[in-house]
Amino acid sequence: MQASSILFVAVPAAVLGAASFGLASVLQHRATKLVAPSRTLDPRLLVRLARRPVWVLSIGTVIAGLALQVVALAFGPIVLVQPLLVTGVLFGAVFSALLAHRRVDRMIVLGALACVAGLAAFLLLARPGGGTGTIEAGADVLPLALALGLLVLVALVVAGRFDGPPRVLALATATGVLYGVTAGLIKVVTAQIRTGGIAEPFHHPVLYVVCVVGPIGFLLSQNTFQQGALVAPALAVITVVDPVVGVAVGVGWLGEQVATTPPVLAGEAVAVAVAIAGIVVLAHRGTRLRHEIEQQAYTPPPTWG
Repeated sequence: MQASSILFVAVPAAVLGAASFGLASVLQHRATKLVAPSRTLDPRLLVRLARRPVWVLSIGTVIAGLALQVVALAFGPIVLVQPLLVTGVLFGAVFSALLAHRRVDRMIVLGALACVAGLAAFLLLARPGGGTGTIEAGADVLPLALALGLLVLVALVVAGRFDGPPRVLALATATGVLYGVTAGLIKVVTAQIRTGGIAEPFHHPVLYVVCVVGPIGFLLSQNTFQQGALVAPALAVITVVDPVVGVAVGVGWLGEQVATTPPVLAGEAVAVAVAIAGIVVLAHRGTRLRHEIEQQAYTPPPTWG
């Protein structure tokens, strides 16, 4: 993969995709509060949401974000693209502030600086690259696949048996895992298109797995967005788990590379911790702003006389 393609195509596409996903999260968070809560993975939730114009609008932004993510994955390694999508939580906080008719306040600025600084430091240290977008010959796919599948299964069991924070964090974890796996498989599909044309993916099972895993992850995200005041930690969990799983898939299945010497790993750990701190701040502030939007929308008009 040429460095110019990564710099001028993959990076801008990933950042614009993150902006689209950030706006979508704001709209979906608002829309899911307008319908009755549903059980985990109940598809009737999507039917009820489809009657809400704001949710339909969010689907347009999701499609735009997915298209941009596909472009980014076609021209850049997943170990670069998925971490860049972390900036979606920054865009979500900014869009929340704008919709609440607020200026971008100090908390958003501090969270953004921490998120961007941590992300930039991680990418500079990791120097992601390599890989062909295909599952490497001899790659041991099964252990990671089983581990991720077991993690999703345990998360769903917890979400089904408990309420409150355990349910929210379990839903968020399962969503993040499925999003990360979907990104890895989309990378494979884009490589198939580049080598064999638009019809090539239909001859391989990966495309059909994407068509199952992706929608399940999306439905779980809508379940997560219904969880009231606990959305802030949920968004933080999704935003962290998604790129972690994406990087694991890129390195473990697709042969992509990151620097792993002990000093670099220590620096990467610090960078990730700084980015996570920024993500938590942005998710918390963004959620508070979204609640203010909802309160403004439902404040009854004053009575006179």
